[in-house]
Amino acid sequence: MKTRKVPLRKCVACQQMMPKKQLIRVVKTPEGEVMIDLTGKKSGRGAYLCGSAACFKLAQKNRSLDRALKSPVQSEIYEQLAKDFAAVEEEFISSRRGSEEDDDEQ
Repeated sequence: MKTRKVPLRKCVACQQMMPKKQLIRVVKTPEGEVMIDLTGKKSGRGAYLCGSAACFKLAQKNRSLDRALKSPVQSEIYEQLAKDFAAVEEEFISSRRGSEEDDDEQ
């Protein structure tokens, strides 16, 4: 059986290439709203971050999301993203473990 090609994406903070499923997507919608997209299917300009809080803080410090989303991200939006990121982090880590177990079974 043919092996599937795994899409890789680069974390905007640490610049590490990782499989797309192991990263969290931050999207700027056509309406200009910046949010976390766990499905990876929302329309708009996307940027990827590792699932760690350290990478999010690094992206905030270096303004990496501003460059990746090609527009300035306000400090209020960074604060809201930090809250969302903390809430999503546990869910993301558990879902990633589940997908790794599924890959091991195949």
